[in-house]
Order: sequence, then structure tokens, then C-alpha cells
Amino acid sequence: MSGVPSLELGHCVAAQGTVHLPGSKSISNRVLLLSALAAGATRIDGLLQSDDTHVMLTALAALGIKITTHAPDSVSVQGVSRFPVERAELFMGNAGTAIRPLTAALAMMGGHYSLSGVPRMHERPIGDLVDGLRGMGARINYLGQEGYPPLHIEPSGALSDRVAVQGSVSSQFLTAVLMAAPLAVARSSKALVIDVVGELISKPYIDITLNLMARFGVTVQRHGWQQFVVPVGAAYRSPEHIYVEGDASSASYFLALGAIGGGPVKIVGVGAQSIQGDVAFADTVQAMGALVKRDAASIEVTGIQVARGEKLKAFDTDFNLIPDAAMTAAALALFADGPCTLRNIGSWRVKETDRIDAMQTELRKLGAQVESGPDWLRVFPIAQGGWRDASIHTYDDHRMAMCFSLAAFGQSRVTILDPGCVSKTFPTYFDVYGGLIS
Repeated sequence: MSGVPSLELGHCVAAQGTVHLPGSKSISNRVLLLSALAAGATRIDGLLQSDDTHVMLTALAALGIKITTHAPDSVSVQGVSRFPVERAELFMGNAGTAIRPLTAALAMMGGHYSLSGVPRMHERPIGDLVDGLRGMGARINYLGQEGYPPLHIEPSGALSDRVAVQGSVSSQFLTAVLMAAPLAVARSSKALVIDVVGELISKPYIDITLNLMARFGVTVQRHGWQQFVVPVGAAYRSPEHIYVEGDASSASYFLALGAIGGGPVKIVGVGAQSIQGDVAFADTVQAMGALVKRDAASIEVTGIQVARGEKLKAFDTDFNLIPDAAMTAAALALFADGPCTLRNIGSWRVKETDRIDAMQTELRKLGAQVESGPDWLRVFPIAQGGWRDASIHTYDDHRMAMCFSLAAFGQSRVTILDPGCVSKTFPTYFDVYGGLIS
């Protein structure tokens, strides 16, 4: 679908079938970097094939990491204690899960590195991470606007054993420091204390980071959500083999399809044993009236049929813990029995696009009344006869394209502009979607 300017979605009345999810983006990029930093070789199966993982793989290869490909979703990574290449210019696209942890790791390495990305990446803040790393003693300079990529990293002197990280803008800043922490501990021979400044958002993503670090031999001491301690002697060791579970954020679209298309829709790859917080979106669709069945590695949803005029239950929910999946809830609000309010979603404004503004603009095209504030969004369902045909601008944001595919269950023609932007995390999304709907 790459290069296709638009995709008109036919009117949908039902959804049914089974989906096998691609690997989690959040887990894939974390595991790739951890494997590169761990003693020994790690085989990774179930790796997501997408733009974001390609960015990380390309960057690691440019830094001298040996990567062997066994299959499209299977690689082996030979870990090192220090990147063999000490001077490099790295292009990070628009992959926040790649540029942020890699910035922190490179700041501990002692080389000369430049990191840049697409124009939108240069609008996504990284200043809180840089401030924290500078406070440790890292030497990082901005090559453009203060507080944003592109960046240049230089060798640093001695590193301190304490760092403060802002937690209220993006949990990826804390993830980056946590993942790089064993490198700092190795240099200083002291435990590293990480203090979180402000209220930490998206806590389930930090749980993913801590879980994966433990699989690679580093157990972090957590004191509530305000302080983390990486002990003396912490060092990554390969688990030899690791499997990447399905992407729970991507699962949200199919959970939603089951909720509005009758179902059943079964999602294989995430379930009750998932380490990803976004599996909690199943609770959202259940609260809206869908029947949800959870197994260890799958979830099945049976719901209403909006084509018959049935409605989901409205919600007023704090989505701070699952901001990515919350976008799907905003699209489901079109089919609710009253206005739906999404709260505590300020992190949307620093994602691939300003998602609060983007969501409001595109929902209004369909005929919805939408209100918003700095960190909230309220969507009023579209009344019978109130739907309008619309071409949905996706802002080069994969989640805009995928969540607006749900609008095809409404009473208008929906055209998705630049559908190929889903390649960031789910290149075959519209093919999979097409196999479920009728």
C-alpha cells in the first residue's frame, strides 16, 4: 500500500474472524537495543516488521552491531559492551521508541554521534531527556531548535550516580535512562538513582521496560513511581532467545471491530498474560457493552451491530495509562449512546502529530461535534442522518489511519488519505481489516 494516495473504504455492516497480530513495536525496539548491549547473542522471534523497527535495525548496524536475519520476523543480534563504531550520523525517521533510548545509550558510550529524523521528529520534544542526561555529565548539543532533535553527542567525563527525569511529558524519557543505566553503572562502579520529576504518565510502558530489563539480567529496584535504583554490578546478559508478543495497541482496532461489527473477532498474540498495558483496552470495550473473553494469549470480542442502529454505552474515562489505544476509543465514541470524554491524554500532543487537534479536525469532517482542551477530548455521537462523506487526513500518523477505518461502519463514504502511513507499525493493516469486514 506504500505510495497509494488514498483508500476508499466500503460501507461495513459486520466484522468477524481471527487476527494474528504483528509483534509489538514497543517490545521490538526495546529488545533490539537490549540485545545489542547484552553479553552474548540473542535470537529474537516475532519481531515486528515496520518502519520503526527498520530504523532501529539500521542504526544498530551502522554502529557496528552484527545482525543475522533468519526470517522476516526473526534475527540474531550479537551484543557488545561498547559500540564498535565511535563516530556516526544516524537517521531515526519518526521513531520515538528508537531515538530516545538510543540517545541515552550513546551518551554513555564515549563516541561522537549525530541523530536526526524527519521534520516531525524535529518537532517532538526531547529536552527533558537531554536535561537529565546532561545532569549526569553527558555532553549533548542541539543542532537546531533547543529542546528538539537533531542532536550531537560527544564523549563525556565522569558520570554522576543520580539523575532526575521529567515524567509528565513522555514515559519514553524514563525508559531511555533506565535502559542506558547499566552502562553508566559500569563506568562509575556505583548504583544509579533515578528520580522522577512530576507525575509519571503511561506507567504500563515503564512496566514493559522493567520486565524486559529483568529478562536481560538487570533487576531495577522501584520505590513507587518516583524513584528507581539500578544496582552496582548491573550488566545485561543475553537470555539467548526471546519471543516478541503481539502489539496490544494494534489489537485495539480489532477489539473495536468486534464491539461494533457483531463479531466474534478473535485477536491472537496478546491476552491475559501480556506484559503490555494496552491490553486494558479490552476493559474499555467491555464497559461499552461488548462481551470479552480473555485467554492467556488471545482475546475474543462479541459486540453490537451498529448497522442495525444499536449503540455502545458512552464513557467518561481517564486514559493516561493507555494513550495510544485511547485513540480507538475516540473513534468508537461515534457509535455511543451519548457524549464520550477522554481525559488525561496530554501526551497525544507530542506524538507523531498533535493527536488531539488531528482527531478533533477529522471527526468533525464526518459530522461529529467535538470539544477539546489541553489534555482532554469530548466526542458527541453522530445522529441518524448526520453523517457526512469525508476524506480523512492522516498526518503521517499510523494510528490516525487505523482508528478512522472504524468510521466505515457509519453512514458515509470514508476515504483514508496516505493509507501507507500504517507501515510505521502494521504494514498489512488494511489487508487484515479487509479480511474481517463485510
